[in-house]
This record gives sequence, structure tokens and C-alpha cells, in this order.
Amino acid sequence: MNEQQRSILLQSASRFPPPPGTTIANLCCILRFLSILTQIVLTGVKFSYGTAGFRADASLLESTVFRVGILAALRSIQTGSVVGLMITASHNKVSDNGVKVADPSGGMLTQSWEPFADALANAPDPHSLLQLLDDFVKKENITLEGAPAAGVLLGRDTRPSGMSLLEAAKQGISAIMGASAEVMGVVTTPQLHWMVRAKNKGVEASENNYYDQLLTSFRYLLDYIPQGNSRNNVTDKLIVDGADGVGGEKLEKLKTRLGYLTIDVRNCGDGVLNEGVGADYVQKEKVVPRSFSPADAGMRCASLDGDADRLVYFSVLSNSNKINLVDGDKILSLFALFLKEQLAYANGASTDYLKQLGLEVVLTPTGVKYLHEKAAESDIGIYFEANGHGTILFSDPFLSWLETRNNELASTSKGSDQHKAALRLLAVSKLINQAVGDALSGLLLVEAILQHMGWSIYKWNELYQDLPSRQLKVKVVDRTAIITANAETTVVRPVGIQEAIDTETAKYPQGRCFIRPSGTEDVVRVFAEASTQEAADNLAHSVMRLVDQYLGSGSS
Repeated sequence: MNEQQRSILLQSASRFPPPPGTTIANLCCILRFLSILTQIVLTGVKFSYGTAGFRADASLLESTVFRVGILAALRSIQTGSVVGLMITASHNKVSDNGVKVADPSGGMLTQSWEPFADALANAPDPHSLLQLLDDFVKKENITLEGAPAAGVLLGRDTRPSGMSLLEAAKQGISAIMGASAEVMGVVTTPQLHWMVRAKNKGVEASENNYYDQLLTSFRYLLDYIPQGNSRNNVTDKLIVDGADGVGGEKLEKLKTRLGYLTIDVRNCGDGVLNEGVGADYVQKEKVVPRSFSPADAGMRCASLDGDADRLVYFSVLSNSNKINLVDGDKILSLFALFLKEQLAYANGASTDYLKQLGLEVVLTPTGVKYLHEKAAESDIGIYFEANGHGTILFSDPFLSWLETRNNELASTSKGSDQHKAALRLLAVSKLINQAVGDALSGLLLVEAILQHMGWSIYKWNELYQDLPSRQLKVKVVDRTAIITANAETTVVRPVGIQEAIDTETAKYPQGRCFIRPSGTEDVVRVFAEASTQEAADNLAHSVMRLVDQYLGSGSS
């Protein structure tokens, strides 16, 4: 990194770069950058890049987003491809925000760059920052002189803080000579990831192109429903909780172009983002979101999260605010059933059901990045978390084979059952967002499959019976004191806690309990299930007390 590039970086640290050659203005610029950097020291915040990127109170993120802009530009230069930068805090409260990078594949930032992201976000002063950048550029052999132009697609959700943080990201990107930002506006997180993937495949990558691909594939799946399949059990109306976020807004736009399906979108920006609404709230609390009531009993309902990368379904119980939840595991099971003998990934109560279908079930550590990586090893991999985040991945060799097979069938037995099956698989590969979990594309695929099967939401929910469960969290001084193994099903440290958990779990019929540290805050998460809800609740609280005993928690 030469002196000119160093100078540009220092000037760009301010949201308002000073006129060239103005000594006092340059000094003010550096002082402003120092004041932003001091946020880290004064608040005691230590940023850690995980599946969610960086998240915190929005007022603390200006410096961090600026730095991630630099990282995104460097990643684009190194790969010679377009990358993405999304400003969102997903299902977090509206006062929070976050930032994460989409790699050229459309997936998450490669894990090998996460330590650099951490170091970059936590550098205590401008000179440390520049030294870190110098060292990293040399280590990664990133050529800045004469490098191809770097391109970063920028998106944000509907949070009020998003606009100013977007400007900070643009400043960071432009701090690297030759790098430029293309603002995609207010989009869902999956839309931005899709755009990055499409752009690098040489495909048109606007928001309208995204809708066109989803709708064309959805219509194909409806057209390929076998004659004679009963659709009488499937109402054409769906009620969707938009979480008062960007997903609800985009679904309102999308639904105007749908033919068969009628969608009633509620919580579409008229309330507070993620407050008593959204997939995370519905999945954890198992109650109706705001704007829903017992009057909706009997209807098929769905809920998106704040940035529309999670999806769960539910039905409202009569005369109650309680629901029957159809979570990510059951969405996975529906997809697996539709794809028949293909490979799927799940955990929890869906595992036995999927094994009965002859499908391989693989457990990974918690986090979408681990699930996505494992699923990508197969010709067809399906992954979902119970919270509704997941997708289907098709390998390039498999899609190439499928295209060839489709062409063969089209010439020898066009319109046959085999040919239609190949066409359905191709339509699924285009409808589903293979970059990341996408609530909008997932919702359309669920609706197409239910139509194909002739299933109501009740029939779908009867695939298998969930064991009663309880999820709790315990605040701890240091979450890194918990070390797990075997895909986070066993605790290695503190020594003795796993044995204590096993002893407690053995007291309950069909008992199962795991603990794991949060990836974003000093919290340990407890998951327990057992034969009854009371037993699951008691097991979870017993293990929560063990966590308190071994780690010295604060309030829970």
C-alpha cells in the first residue's frame, strides 16, 4: 500500500473528506476518525464476525461499517469478482443494525477472512488500522496497483439507521483506489445475495430480474402438477406476517404478479420492526404475531423475519392466541419428500422421519455457514434450521446432467412422467435461492409443493410429531468458556458440566438437552426436549441452573 493510498484511507475515514491540501481540515478529519474509533474503547464493545456479520446498537456501527466497506473492496479485488455488502440486523430490535459481506458465490464471506474482519473492526487507532491493512494485503498477495476495478453491491433493510450506515460503507469502499459501490437500495438480504451470484454468472441482476425468475419457476411448477391430483384441500389464500420489515414490502410488490395464489400481507411497515412479530418471535414464543387473532383459525399462515431470510408457517388455534407451528425442520421435510430420494440435512425430531425416506441426515455445528458448506458437498443438499433459515443446493455437475437428461427426454418422450419430473427439478433449482435462505422463494416453493401434493397445512404438519421443547438463554460473563464438540452436542469445557447435564437429562423420558454459546453475545443457549411440555420446561430450567453454577451467570 503506497503513501497515496494511505492518504486516501485517512481522508476517507471522515464522512466528510476535507479539501486536498488543507492542513487543519486534514487534522479535523483524523480527529473525527479517532473519535469514531474511540466508540470501541469507551463502550467496551468487542466486535466478532459471525454468521450474522457484525451486529450492535446502530449508534456504535459507523466506524465498523466503514471498515467493512474497505474489506469488501479488498475482497472484490482479490477475487476479481463482484461482492455484496448488506446493512441489516435481521430479527434484532429496530435500534440495532449490522453489516455483512456476500462473497462472489452469493454465499457468506469465506471463513478464512473472518479473523481479518475481527481485527479490522477492533483496530484501536488509524495507524494500527493502516498497519493491519498493509500486512493483510501482503499476506494475501492482493495487488492494488493496476488491479481491475472492484465492484461492491450495497443494500440495506428498512431500519432508520440504514441510510447513514450505507454512506459509511460507500466511504470505506471508495477508500480503496479503483473500487466503486453500486447501491441496490432497500432490498431483502437474500435479494442482495442473489444479485451478487447472478452478476458473477453474467446474468441480469436487478430486483425485477429476481421477481421474473421466481415467478416463472413458480408457474412452471403449478403447470406441471399431475392431472388428477386433488387440490380441493388447499385453499388459494395465504396470510403472511411481514414482521414490519423489508420482506413484507417486497411481498406486497410480488403478490400483484401472482395468478393463482392470493396473499394477505399483514404487519407491513405500520408497526415497529420485529416487535411482537416475525418468524423469530413466532418460532420461539409459539403464539400469534400482532394483527392475527382466533378469527384466523383454519387459515394457512406464514411469518417472515425482519430481512426475509427466515420463514415459518403456522395455523391459529380456535379461541386462543396459541398456534400450531410448522417450523424449518418441517419445511425441510416437505422439500425432501418432494425431491424423494435426494439428500437432505436436518436435526431434532425430523431426523427419524427423513431416515425413513432413505435420506442421509448430517449434523453440523450451529450456524448457517456450517450447514451451507456441508450441503454444498452433495449433488443435492437441503439444509434448514428450526428458525426457518435454509435452502436447497444443486451442484453444477448435477444441473448439467439434469439439463442433458431433460433434453434427451424432450426428444424421446416429451410430456412423459419422467420428462415432467426433470422439468420440476429444473424449476425448483431456479425458484429456490441457492445463495442463501430466502423467505420469499421458500414461500413460493412451499405453496407449489402443497398444491402438487393436495395437502392442507394440517396434513403437512402431520408428517411427524414434534417432541415438546423449551429454549432458554443464560447471561454469562464469558461465553468462550463453553467449548463444544460433536456438532455442538457435547460440552468439553468446563470439565464436568456435560456429565451433570447427562445425569439431569436421564431423569426425563425421551429427554434430550444441549447447550451452546451464542455467536454474538455473552449468552449460553439451552435447548431441551422431553415427552411432555412440563418435563421439557423442567429439564431446561435444571440445565440453566447448571450453567449458572459452572459459569457464574448474571440474570437470565
